[in-house]
Amino acid sequence: MAEWLLSASRQRRVKAMTAAAGSAGRAAVPFLLCALLAPGGAYVLDDSDGLGREFDGIGAVSGGGATSRLLVNYPEPYRSQILDYLFKPNFGASLHILKVEIGGDGQTTDGTEPSHMHYALDENYFRGYEWWLMKEAKKRNPNITLIGLPWSFPGWLGKGFDWPYVNLQLTAYYVVTWIVGAKRYHDLDIDYIGIWNERSYNANYIKILRKMLNSQGLQRVKIIASDNLWESISAAMLLDAELFKVVDVIGAHYPGTHSVKDARLTGKKLWSSEDFSTLNSDTGAGCWGRILNQNYVNGYMTSTIAWNLVASYYEQLPYGRCGLMTAQEPWSGHYVVESPVWVSAHTTQFTQPGWYYLKTVGHLEKGGSYVALTDGLGNLTIIIETMSHKHSKCIRPFLPYFNVSQQFATFVLKGSFSEIPELQVWYTKLGKTSERFLFKQLDSLWLLDSNGSFTLKLQEDELFTLTTLTTGRKGSYLPPPKSQRFPSTYKDDFNVDYPFFSEAPNFADQTGVFEYFTNMEDPGEHHFTLRQVLNQRPITWAADASNTISIIGDYNWTNLTIKCDVYIETPDTGGVFIAGRVNKGGILIRSARGIFFWIFANGSYRVTGDLAGWIIYALGRVEVTAKTWYTLTLTIKMRKPRH
Repeated sequence: MAEWLLSASRQRRVKAMTAAAGSAGRAAVPFLLCALLAPGGAYVLDDSDGLGREFDGIGAVSGGGATSRLLVNYPEPYRSQILDYLFKPNFGASLHILKVEIGGDGQTTDGTEPSHMHYALDENYFRGYEWWLMKEAKKRNPNITLIGLPWSFPGWLGKGFDWPYVNLQLTAYYVVTWIVGAKRYHDLDIDYIGIWNERSYNANYIKILRKMLNSQGLQRVKIIASDNLWESISAAMLLDAELFKVVDVIGAHYPGTHSVKDARLTGKKLWSSEDFSTLNSDTGAGCWGRILNQNYVNGYMTSTIAWNLVASYYEQLPYGRCGLMTAQEPWSGHYVVESPVWVSAHTTQFTQPGWYYLKTVGHLEKGGSYVALTDGLGNLTIIIETMSHKHSKCIRPFLPYFNVSQQFATFVLKGSFSEIPELQVWYTKLGKTSERFLFKQLDSLWLLDSNGSFTLKLQEDELFTLTTLTTGRKGSYLPPPKSQRFPSTYKDDFNVDYPFFSEAPNFADQTGVFEYFTNMEDPGEHHFTLRQVLNQRPITWAADASNTISIIGDYNWTNLTIKCDVYIETPDTGGVFIAGRVNKGGILIRSARGIFFWIFANGSYRVTGDLAGWIIYALGRVEVTAKTWYTLTLTIKMRKPRH
C-alpha cells in the first residue's frame, strides 16, 4: 500500500490527476488516471448507441411477516432516527421502494399481521402498523414507490377451503378495498399490487383484478406477478395475450442474479421482487452489494427489493437480524445501523427511478462487476463491486464458486460523458475491522486532462461509487442507548383509551390476532383488555398453530412467574393458556415447546410441555366456566442438578 501511494504521488508531480484519500478520517484508497498503463482491458462507458433498461429502484419489504413489529414501540427520538436511516434521501439507505404485506391474519414468517377485513362485513383501515410505516416513508420521501402484496388471507374468503381463488371476484374485491382504503383513510397512493407471495397464481384472477382496479379508477396501479419463480408466469404470458397485457412487471424471488429466456422474451420489466434475506453482517452486506449490481448485469433486473426492511422482531424468531438494519429493543431504544444500509447508499443516493442503465455494463476481468446509470441530463453514476465468494454468500440460492483478485481497471467515458470534468468518489471496504470502511467519501477524480479515462486499483470486497452528483451524505445521529435485556419485571393493564396502534407494545402475535379491546360491559378493572379477535382459521401461508398465541419477553428467561387475568368467551369448547420458556415462533410455531398452563370452559385444566398439547405433565378438574374472569399464575423454576 505504501509503495502504491508513493507511485501515485509521483504521478501527481507529472500532473496526472490522482485522487487518493489522504485527509484525516478518510480511507487510504488510491486511484490514478490513465497516465499509468494498467494491465487488463479497458471498460468503456458509452451512450452513443443508446441506453439500456429503465431503472426502477432499490427497496425493502416490511412484512412477510411482522418484521417491523417492534419498531412502532420505540420511543422518540430513536424511532424517527431509524426511519431516517431507512427512508430519508441522501442520508442512509435512502430507499426508493417500500413493499408491505397486506395483512391476512395468518403466520407469514415471524408473526401474523392483521387484516383490514377479519370477516366479510368488517372493514378497519387502522389495524396494524403498515399504514403508519408507509406514511412515515412518504413523509421523508414523497416520491417513494409503494407496493402491496398478500401472504395470507382471512378465512372467510376461502369459504371453508384453504385457498384464495374459490371466488375470484371476492378476493379481487378484498385486495382492491385495501388499495382504496389506503387512499381514503391515509392519502396513500399504492403504485403496484402483487398476487400471492410465493404461492400459486391464477391467470383468471389476475385478469379480474385488473378489471376491478380499472372500474375503481385505479388504472395507475400496476400488477406484479407472480412473486415466485420466473418460469411459469413468463411462459403463461407468452401464450395468453390478455394475461400478457395485464401484467406490468414479472417479479421473481431469490433469482441468484439470473432471469430466464421466457421472461426476457416478454419485454416486460423484470424485478427481483424479494431478495437478500441474509444476516446483516458484513457477509450479508457483501451479498447485497453483489446482487444489486449483478441482478442487472446477469439478469436485466431493474429493481431489487430486500427482505427485510428492518429486523424489528425478537431475534430468536426465524431469520433473526435479516434486515438492512436492526431495531429489536424498543424497551432500551438501542438500534444498530448495519453495513447493508451503507451498501444500499452506494446505489440509492446516486440514482433515482426513471434513470437508465447504460448498455455498457458487465463483469470485471478478475472478478466483480460494474454498472453505470444516467438521468439522460448529463449525470452519470458508476457502481463497482468486487465482492468475494466467501464474503458475499446470500442465504439462498446456492452460489457457484468464483474468484476475485486484485486488479487494475481502466474505465473510459465516451459519448455524452466524455467531457465530464469531475467525479465524486464514495468507498466501502468490508471485512477486517482494521481495514473496514463504510461509505466513505474520498477525494474527487478530476478528468479534464485524462481524455475521459481513469484507472482504479481494486481489491477484494470493495464498493466504489463514482458520480457527477454532489448530494451524497453519510447521515448520522448521536449513538443510541446501550443494549439492554427485556425488563425483568413487566406489567401491562392495556389501559389505553384511544390506542394509536391496534396491538399492545412488545406482544408479537404468532397465531391469531390480539388487539386492544374496550369491554363496555365491565366498567371495572377489566374495562381495557387485549382480545384475540379471530373466529376462524385464515387461508394460511405457513403452518399456523392450532391454538392462538402471542409471545413477549426474553427468550433466555428460566426462573420466572407469569400472572395474567384471562377470560374464556366460548362456552364448553373454549380455553386459554399462559406459558413460559416458549422456544419457537414464526413458521416453526406449531412445534413450540415450553411450559403451558391451560384452563378450559368444560371445567378442566392441563399443564403441557408443548403448544400442541401432546406432552402432558399434569391434568385434572377445576371450577372454571366461560364468561368469567380468572387470574392464572405460572411459576417456573430451573431444577438444580443432582450430584
